[in-house]
Amino acid sequence: MSMVFCRGCAKQIHQSALSCPGCGAPQAATATNGAFVGTAEVSSGTPYLEVLKKYAVFKGRARRKEYWMFVLINFLITIAVGFIDNALGTTPLLGLVYNLAILIPSIAVGVRRLHDNDHSGWWLLVPIVNLVFLIQDGTPGNNRFGPSPKGLV
Repeated sequence: MSMVFCRGCAKQIHQSALSCPGCGAPQAATATNGAFVGTAEVSSGTPYLEVLKKYAVFKGRARRKEYWMFVLINFLITIAVGFIDNALGTTPLLGLVYNLAILIPSIAVGVRRLHDNDHSGWWLLVPIVNLVFLIQDGTPGNNRFGPSPKGLV
């Protein structure tokens, strides 16, 4: 019995499932030659919440919009937490807790964004090159990391 992770909630489901029984997210089926077939992911909320739903999902692809909106909202929340931290007088505490909580989702969405450009997630460790890859548009259609999140084939 071959199991894979759901593209929506990251729970284990059977490989042949067309949608997740838990969250209902459509799944990419694989053909016999290993190529991906199926539909693109369906986004149902803000990109920030979508990234948090996929807390530690390092497989798949993320659109530019999903990544950069997450970065923007994360930046604004970090500023707000900093103001609250200073107002309460607990200067490093709340910011540290928030940054630790958001560390894994930040890395995961960065890796998925690099996958959209058909690059390995390890490129996230190379400072200038990763920024260039994060800015570029993703490869249209399917690549080795899955179907296009834009739904273009």
